[in-house]
Amino acid sequence: MFSPITAALITDAHIKRGHSVLDVATGPGEPALSIAELIGPQGEVWGVDPAPEMVAGALRAAANYGFRNVHFEVAFADHLSFGTGTFDAVVSRFGVMFFPSPLDGLREMLRVLKPNRKLAVAVWHFAEHNPFHYVLSRVVDRYVKPAPIEPDTPDAFRFASPGKLLEIFKSAGAVEASERLLQFRIEAPVSLEDFWVLRSEMSDKLRSRLATLSAEQVTEVRSQVIAAARQYSTNHGVSFPAEVLIVSGKKK
Repeated sequence: MFSPITAALITDAHIKRGHSVLDVATGPGEPALSIAELIGPQGEVWGVDPAPEMVAGALRAAANYGFRNVHFEVAFADHLSFGTGTFDAVVSRFGVMFFPSPLDGLREMLRVLKPNRKLAVAVWHFAEHNPFHYVLSRVVDRYVKPAPIEPDTPDAFRFASPGKLLEIFKSAGAVEASERLLQFRIEAPVSLEDFWVLRSEMSDKLRSRLATLSAEQVTEVRSQVIAAARQYSTNHGVSFPAEVLIVSGKKK
């Protein structure tokens, strides 16, 4: 679903065949696995994530694909086990929004970069521009009042405001830091029913809120979400317009 974001990160981090690349907050293995295919057997990718179950899933996926040039380990962004100047590029897709300290995480990611190499990350733009998120959240909001979110609380839209993450890049020591808006479509060959399952299970926050509802209310929410998402249904699955910010910078 997020392959256009992976392509943008590869472009902005200047990733090429034979490079060594670090993917921070890799989750179940992306974009590390896509990058591993691009860089070829002469290159090497490491994916790190703080959740052991995510790393276990990434290891299974790598084994299924037969990739020998990709490795995964449990690690936090602000405490990486790699030496200074190890990688040709560092990327992170939808990770930095959840770092306890984005500044410390970015500093550490820059530390393991080689000089004059690039770090690139992707974060969601405003929620109202991303129906993949709001189609479900707006319905749930009618049943469970959302808790107020402090300005710097870890959240999917923590860095939706243009320039906010860019300033942290600069504070972390990145040079030639830049930001661009990526508009694309989230396309997946899934039914609306499968979309409901996907979205209701991929967010801890949403799962917690849905858990407070009765079975009857959850059924009502499901029906309303599927109805709201119908406008994004196609003959090939679902297709949502989407917007993310790609922020990048270079190590001195």
